[in-house]
Amino acid sequence: MTTTLDHIPIHQLKGAGKVVEKKLAKLGISTLQDLLFHLPFRFQDRTMLTPIGQARFSEEILIEGKIIYSEIVIRKRRSLICQLQDQTGIVSLRFFYFTQAQRNQLSPGAIVRCYGQIRHGSTGYEIYHPEYQVINPDKKPPLESCLTPIYPTTDGVTQTRLRDFVNQALEYLHQPGCLTDWIPSALESKLKLSDLSQAIEMLHRPPKQITYAAIKTGNHPAQQRLAFEELLAHHLSLLKLRKQARSIPAHALQKKSDLLEKFLGNLPFELTNAQKNVLNIISQEIAKPIPMLRLLQGDVGSGKTVIAALTALQCIENGFQAALLAPTEILVGQHVATLREWFEPLGISVGCLTGHLGMKERREQLAKIANGETNLVIGTHAIFQEEVIFANLSVIIVDEQHRFGVHQRLMLRDKASNQGYAPHQLIMTATPIPRTLAMSIYADLDSSVLDELPPGRKPVKTVVMSAEKRDELIEHISAYCQEGRQIYWVCTLIEESEELQCQAAEMTKETLSKTLPNLSIELIHGRMKAL
Repeated sequence: MTTTLDHIPIHQLKGAGKVVEKKLAKLGISTLQDLLFHLPFRFQDRTMLTPIGQARFSEEILIEGKIIYSEIVIRKRRSLICQLQDQTGIVSLRFFYFTQAQRNQLSPGAIVRCYGQIRHGSTGYEIYHPEYQVINPDKKPPLESCLTPIYPTTDGVTQTRLRDFVNQALEYLHQPGCLTDWIPSALESKLKLSDLSQAIEMLHRPPKQITYAAIKTGNHPAQQRLAFEELLAHHLSLLKLRKQARSIPAHALQKKSDLLEKFLGNLPFELTNAQKNVLNIISQEIAKPIPMLRLLQGDVGSGKTVIAALTALQCIENGFQAALLAPTEILVGQHVATLREWFEPLGISVGCLTGHLGMKERREQLAKIANGETNLVIGTHAIFQEEVIFANLSVIIVDEQHRFGVHQRLMLRDKASNQGYAPHQLIMTATPIPRTLAMSIYADLDSSVLDELPPGRKPVKTVVMSAEKRDELIEHISAYCQEGRQIYWVCTLIEESEELQCQAAEMTKETLSKTLPNLSIELIHGRMKAL
């Protein structure tokens, strides 16, 4: 009987001792199956030589020629410069870190084959620290027959060593039954999916007939095969979570008219048809003893907050608590102000729980939540903390779903299930998600869309501009503000980051203040203390 690859430890490979085994464990690799599913994130084409004269800036190429010059140059930094020549041109190889042995190897007259990226340097086109080999002109080694994979790696495990381990593991794929294929053969045939073993081998050893451009887009059948399996596993996992969540009964929250009619009567606007339709669906669902799991999608200004309030109201009318989770203290403050204005005239207590509350106020809030005095709790991640105990939580509402994960929702759900009942969950997002994508990402949730804006709302116009037109955009901002309008400039980061090439809010504020000194420019972000 063939042993499957998920039962063969990595130390079975030649050269994979205990030290290497620990290092590979950092990459999540402990078996041969783990190793084979550790796929390259890009490839290098070393299957053909490029004439030096045809080299182009920023290209990664394989070249071969004779060393005609080799000297140590000391300028800003000490470096070894070698000039490589073929029949079409000359390129410089620059090494900032080198040994005496390397200098001896790369002496004039040596025939060298090397791979690297073309850059502009003080000597013209240069390659920094190329991978190279000195070759015998009478016995030139053959070129690679496959594209060269580049893997995610860790300290102490080089690309060469990782490729060697992968090549050893690929030999096991030729044994029948060594890799379990969980997708039924009938489904594979129907969807015309590639064979699993063949797909894995292709992605580790793409033949030279397949260019890097062909697999860079991710549309190669081998990539599609594994992508389908990954999405299917994700989908089934979420469906399993959904099944588990629905196996626990929920409180049946019947629709009542008293508070509902007062609430609607106090609103200065009428609900849209879209809001009424979604509210009717939610009202019917939470009236059942089966936990509601629903995603509510709608543009900014479509009225999701009113839906959240009415959902919480139906819960509170039945004598239970509701919780509204928001990602930032600023958003929590907005929700608290709005919902207190709506709920306090009805005698409903709205509490606030964030990480910046003082000790005295925090203890008071926790006590009111625990004894049921607070009907609706609005808070940030602080709600997840162990010391937060609800008296009878029955509805959970999550605003800005993309800022929270499935596990965070489960943590909040667990706070309501300590009495043997699961909470109803309403998840809200303003991020536009096509239905097919929503069904894949949020398979544990049903989906509703608010596709109608309230009367008087102006349509949103979206324009994408190149960064080269930044000065033109700032001129438009200046003109709009001089007309008495307001502008919001939203950034993805608060401070500058060396890892992410994004425009940070603090730097943007500083730049705009200098560029537009006559305008009042303020900065607001989630790290600020609540006002």
